[in-house]
Amino acid sequence: MIPLTPTTPTPSVTLTSVLTCPACHNAQAEQMPTDACQWFYECTRCHTLLKPLAGDCCVFCSYGTVPCPPIQEQGKGACGCC
Repeated sequence: MIPLTPTTPTPSVTLTSVLTCPACHNAQAEQMPTDACQWFYECTRCHTLLKPLAGDCCVFCSYGTVPCPPIQEQGKGACGCC
């Protein structure tokens, strides 16, 4: 008889994050892509082009209230894009 391994439920993934511009502090809710990292984001107020901070894979991990879906699912550094 083969013992069954209990399955671990997949944690829910949040797909909306609020990005805050470091230049003008404008906060904007945005839908995160699930199939790619978003490396650039233009602020809707001041038009500053946001780029990920060193060590982050995308603008959501750097400026968002919620990290990108791959990081939420697998943990820091696990997105595999970079």
